[in-house]
Amino acid sequence: MEIILLFIGLAMLLAGANYLVESSVAIAQRAKLSNFVIGLTIVGIGTSTPELLISFSSAMQGHGDMSLGNVVGSNICNVLLILGLTAAISPFKIERNTLKRDIPFNIFTSLFLILLCLDTIFFGSEKNALSSIEGILFMCIFAAYMWYTVRANKAQEEYEETAKSGLTDKPLWLTIIVAAASLGILLWGGNLFLDSAVILAKEWGMSEAVISLTIVAVGTSLPELVTSIIAAVKGNAQLALGNVLGSNIFNILLILGISSAISPFDIIGFNVTDFIMLIASAVVVYVSAFTLGKCKVDRIEGVIFIAIYIVYTSYLLLK
Repeated sequence: MEIILLFIGLAMLLAGANYLVESSVAIAQRAKLSNFVIGLTIVGIGTSTPELLISFSSAMQGHGDMSLGNVVGSNICNVLLILGLTAAISPFKIERNTLKRDIPFNIFTSLFLILLCLDTIFFGSEKNALSSIEGILFMCIFAAYMWYTVRANKAQEEYEETAKSGLTDKPLWLTIIVAAASLGILLWGGNLFLDSAVILAKEWGMSEAVISLTIVAVGTSLPELVTSIIAAVKGNAQLALGNVLGSNIFNILLILGISSAISPFDIIGFNVTDFIMLIASAVVVYVSAFTLGKCKVDRIEGVIFIAIYIVYTSYLLLK
């Protein structure tokens, strides 16, 4: 039964991601928003719902390290695994505005998170923690960034319309309903797939630690993973890039913001290596854009991203 549910969950993921991409592109074209901005906002936020649920519930139950680890691990997975697979399937350009604003902002949020987490090093505190005030600050920065991003996009006279959608000529209200239903199917399928995989892993004798470091880490990123791959296959890698950057920014500023604002938590057993990988994964996209001056992430770089993620995961399993 669990194997059957596993495949049902996978089918729901594929179907939900397919129609979410279709409806998102149609909304982008109708609203004169770029596919990147739609990926950064609507799709990026929507596909991060699993991380929100897990991080929030972990913080409420006093498991601060799990809440933080979920976000950090998901962000690393989003860039190295998901963008790596996206580039391997369909190499993508990095637009000037993305290179000047969104990628640097993703690096800034990662550095800002580390600054606020390592209180003992930077502020001389007795312990590392995220407080309610810091959580509120995260949420304010997120609101300002979203407002500025949409406003800056609206101010541009041109917007990209490279991707095609079968829903472009449909009524806007129908497109929005399809988008909402697709997101629901995507999240439901992700949860079904993740729950079934965890049960099967336990039956096959895998430890709780291995399950949390592998299946759960990738499982909460399944919506981003499948949506980005479907977008790449459809020739819309810009939506995939926006999805990943939007999810990473959302994970840090809004998920950890809400979690710590409502239930402040201590950071006790977190590995500094994970912080280093978080920064490295944020910077590597920026560096790739300047390789040979091409402002593009190609297939070779995509494969390198994936290889780095495999090495990092192997290190976690073997340490």
